[in-house]
Amino acid sequence: MAGLEVLFASAAPAMTCAQDALVCFLHWELVTRGYYSVGAGEQPVPSDKKSELLPVGWNNNKDLYVLRYESKEGSRKLLMKAVTVEKSMIINVLEYGSQQVSDLTLNLDDYIDSENLLDFHRTYRNSEELRSRIASEIITPLHEPWDKASVSSPHREFPPATAREVDPLRIPPQHPHISRPPSWCDPLGPFAVGGEDLDPFGYRRGGMIVDPLRSGYPRVPIDPSSGLPNRLPPGAVPPGARFDPFGPIGTSPAGPNPDHLPPPGYDDMYL
Repeated sequence: MAGLEVLFASAAPAMTCAQDALVCFLHWELVTRGYYSVGAGEQPVPSDKKSELLPVGWNNNKDLYVLRYESKEGSRKLLMKAVTVEKSMIINVLEYGSQQVSDLTLNLDDYIDSENLLDFHRTYRNSEELRSRIASEIITPLHEPWDKASVSSPHREFPPATAREVDPLRIPPQHPHISRPPSWCDPLGPFAVGGEDLDPFGYRRGGMIVDPLRSGYPRVPIDPSSGLPNRLPPGAVPPGARFDPFGPIGTSPAGPNPDHLPPPGYDDMYL
């Protein structure tokens, strides 16, 4: 326990009881865990400063010890209170940021020899057990929230996002003036038959049903005035508008014969 003997020597003139020696030991354990003492009492004062030594007036009250601590980087602040109850000491430590509280109750006679307070080598008993209890019941509960936060939210670096990653629903721009190469398969291929029926939006060839409107043969444009006694005035139907004619589209529409899909046995005279 390097450093504890030096701290004990600096505080020995003010030690008068076993609880003084125990608070001195607890103070050094906090210092070795990365904390500095900033003062005594619950409220800060202008004279407060970070130090590894016990602050002025740390043991003015033998029944209640109140000390404040701060980590080296200043991110954690502790308030320690130690209350003497007969032959025991109840230690309570509060971490201001997380409001986490830890406590520990120690029997003074188990760890302090009150008959030899002037001899460092004889003052403390069961030092390793005392250090273990302070670590497990005081230090660890205070650090658990910080450790869990660092594990659950590790710092991760990601490469710069591309435009596609930024907007996964992005629709690629349309270029109607650019002719797209045909995507259909060779019509003579063995797997081309029925391709257009299986993939109606794939612009493939080889469908099994003939569409008279897409047969490739020229056809007469639909006249919207069909079925009317007179023709509609110019502009009544805008170009490209979806419009149902008033009458039949004509007596001789272009395209395949209406019987392009005759039923089986159509040449049977009894059908």
